[in-house]
Amino acid sequence: MNKNWAPTEDTFRQFLNWLDEGVESSGEKYLELRRRLVLYFDRKNCVAPDELADETLGRVAQKLAEKGSISNLTPAHYCYVTAKYVFLEYLRRDEQGHASFEELVESGKLRPAAAAGTGEDDRASAQEQLLRYLEQCLAKLGDADRELILEYYRGEGGTKIQTRRQIAERLGVSANALSIRACRIREKVETCVRSSGG
Repeated sequence: MNKNWAPTEDTFRQFLNWLDEGVESSGEKYLELRRRLVLYFDRKNCVAPDELADETLGRVAQKLAEKGSISNLTPAHYCYVTAKYVFLEYLRRDEQGHASFEELVESGKLRPAAAAGTGEDDRASAQEQLLRYLEQCLAKLGDADRELILEYYRGEGGTKIQTRRQIAERLGVSANALSIRACRIREKVETCVRSSGG
């Protein structure tokens, strides 16, 4: 795939027509599929699920433009197959942000400069220090952002999805807008934790 590829108006219209499968939806099928892809990546704890959804749709649009047609799978199925590959590539990237804070702490990937000890004896104290940095960085957030990020990552599975739906409704925003906001807050916190104690 050409990383610098961008759809023209004609290729994007071709992509929308392909998604519509002959039934004009005025772009609604595109928006619905994008929303579902964002949820797919969000359930996998990706840091920027909206960007990965856009990357997936961009790759499919590029493939369609190159081949002229894709007929071996339905549009939605083809997009989900592509999303699985995008997710696998995401996991291999150096800057993996798909794990929860707890997983990052356990793996040592979220490690501030002052907690860089590598010995087994240092691990417990380094993790305690890391959690202190996390608390300090969360305290630097505004009350609304701190409450949102803690609530956003609370719970597991269906409970987490339901909680996020309720947050979005309470704030009067879409699930996608909420995901983007939470992603930005999380990146701020992670950057703060990584630079703490340096």
